Amino acid sequence: MPDSPVRPRRFSSTIGNDRVRFDDRILVGQGFRDEVGRSMSAYPAFFAVGARADLPAAYAEVWVVLSGTFRVGAGGDAVTARAGDFVHVPEQAAGIVEALEDTIVVCVSVPAH
Repeated sequence: MPDSPVRPRRFSSTIGNDRVRFDDRILVGQGFRDEVGRSMSAYPAFFAVGARADLPAAYAEVWVVLSGTFRVGAGGDAVTARAGDFVHVPEQAAGIVEALEDTIVVCVSVPAH
């Protein structure tokens, strides 16, 4: 794999036709998620109201909420995040993510996946 340029790069939170569809309610955009072996990856994700998914526990993530509201975690440790918030999801975190309304987040993962 060629080295990434050592310069700032801009990415969009728009989820285009190259998206990955997990089901009818969860869409993930490309971002720079395919740079496996790098120190991090980042990509936009859309969760339609009512969408639920198990937390990705094999790596640490920070989710920046651009719009909407969702709950993240398990039981009494779950947190509700709204537009403007960000959530740290530690490696091996248990629980689910559930969209309380249509939600767009940017996921930053360490290491890249």
